Parts: sequence; C-alpha cells; structure tokens
Amino acid sequence: MSYLEIRNATKQFGAGFIALNGVSVAVERGEFFTLLGPSGCGKTTLLRSIAGFNDLTSGEIALDGSNLRIVPPHQRDIGMVFQDYAVFPHLTVFDNVAFGLKPRKVPAAEIKTRVTQALEAVRLGAMAERLPAAMSGGQQQRIGLARAMVINPRLLLMDEPLSNLDAKLRIELREEIRDIQKQVDIATIYVTHDQEEALAISDRICVMNAGRIEQVGTPQQIYGNPQTRFVAEFVGTLNVFSPGPALDGMLGQLGLTAPAGATWAVRPERLDLAARGGAPDSVAVLDGTVTKYTYLGREAQVQVETPAGLIVVQLANPGISATRSTGEAVAVLVPRDAPMAFGADGVRIGG
Repeated sequence: MSYLEIRNATKQFGAGFIALNGVSVAVERGEFFTLLGPSGCGKTTLLRSIAGFNDLTSGEIALDGSNLRIVPPHQRDIGMVFQDYAVFPHLTVFDNVAFGLKPRKVPAAEIKTRVTQALEAVRLGAMAERLPAAMSGGQQQRIGLARAMVINPRLLLMDEPLSNLDAKLRIELREEIRDIQKQVDIATIYVTHDQEEALAISDRICVMNAGRIEQVGTPQQIYGNPQTRFVAEFVGTLNVFSPGPALDGMLGQLGLTAPAGATWAVRPERLDLAARGGAPDSVAVLDGTVTKYTYLGREAQVQVETPAGLIVVQLANPGISATRSTGEAVAVLVPRDAPMAFGADGVRIGG
C-alpha cells in the first residue's frame, strides 16, 4: 500500500461544475509528487481536499493506511505552504515559525530546538529575530516553508509557492525546496502550472486536465513519452504536421504508418537543419524556407515554412556567428523515432 492513496475522488460544486472527476493517485513515502496542469484543471481542488479545506463529494483519501476524510483539518498533521507568503508582519521570524507549535502545547525548550533546526534547514538561522518586512520575497517564502515543516507533518503540501517571485528567484528557490525536501525526507505534494518547474524538481508528475488525470510518470516519461496529445502540447513545445501529400511522403520515407485520421507531431529539438539537397539518407526530409530566426543564447529557434505546415526547429548551442536568414532554402531533417502519432481521441498510438 502506498503512503498516500486517493481513490475515485470526485468533487462537484453546485449543480453542474465537476472539479474532480474520478481521480485516483498514489504517493510514496519521501516522494516529491507534482500536480501539473492549466488553471481550472482541478489540481488545487485536489490539494485542498487532501488538506481538508474541501471535502470530496465522493471517493477515498487514505494516509499511511488511515481514512483521512474523517479527520478534521487541524488534526491531520499536514504542513501547508501557500501561494502568498502568509507571514505575520508583527512577529519575528522565530515567532512566525513557532506559531503552529504553541497550540500543540509543545514545551518551550522543544519549541526553541525545533524552530532553530527548521530555520537552519531553510538557511534563515541568522535571521531569527528579524521582522518579515525587512526580508525579501524569497526569504519570506522560506519562513512559510519552515513553519510548515516545524510541526513534523506527515505530509507537506505546496500550492504554487513560487508564483509571486521573479523568474531568477523562482529558479533559485525551487532548487532549495527540492534540497530541503530530500533532506527531511517527507512526502510532498506540489501544485504548479509551470512545466519547467515541474520537470526540474519532481520525482513524478501528475498532469491534470478538466478534472481528470492525463498521465502520471517521471519527468522523463512525461516529456519524452507523452501518452496523450494534451500532455505533449502542455509540457514543452510541439510541432503538429498538416495532413496531405507532404506528410504522407515524409512518413513513407521513414516507413511509418498509423490509422487514418491520426495526427502526427514532433518535438522541435528532435529536428535538425541542412542545406537543401544536402541531407543524409537516414532521415526524412522536408524542404522548406526560413521565415524567422530567434537566437536565445544556449539555443536558437528556426521557423520554417514547409509543405507539411509551419515547423519550428530548435538548435542547441548555435554559437555567436550562427544564423539563418529569412527566405533561406533549407531541409528539415526528421529522424525515424522522432514523430509521434495521436488518435482522434487524443491518445498516443504505439507509444
């Protein structure tokens, strides 16, 4: 039995809106498990149901073998880190972190020990006597993280904790959160709509859409082997080929077939470019014309108009002098194992 098990979770609001529609997931001890999806997909509703802020319409939630739905929220021993910093401005960092221990009647000496340890874990040990107003957004969010951990929770829940921070700080703090989580070895459920963030910090990712689960897997499985078109398009960038003779010719070069009506797509980084007429025999070729070149430092994106539609090719390490001119004739190179086929229902064919 998994540490946290959610079975057939359904949550209906009002007469018609179903936020969760038969969701079943399992999380292991010490696992960093991310709920990923667009706004309104049900990920925050699921998180709040685990915390007890929303009760399910039907379904089961079990933590370490016990029924969590019959336990009041304040007795579930679950730590929660919110999107906003949720710190008390009139309390010092130490008192903010200690806040959840006092109602639990923890002795003063133990409070001091546990708060000190929690602050050291989030690298705020030297700031215990400061007020939050004198601290950065990232430091204030670490206060929230320490406060959630200090109660020694059985489960740690994070609801888009980095969304209010600037891009550079988000990257720094997400690495810290991952390191801290592994250090304390606590099962963590993390909600985000940021695909890169999910890929960077998760042991496994659960991609949600319209109240349902699209796919659960490791970051490598979610990105490299998406099982639905939604997952392929939501996590990363996807080129979708236009049906017609050009696509049929490309598939013929590769020896690929799929049921009639299938949609074929490919990741931009799986493609390459060559001068027209200079392609090797081991790949399929789509002749095209460059319509846009975007240099991004560690990569470049080349937009190419082809008979099979507008294709974006991502080139790694393009170099300072590398460029492609608008109107330049090129060949888009497509390896045999690069294209993915999806059926009319959006499910991957042969994946």
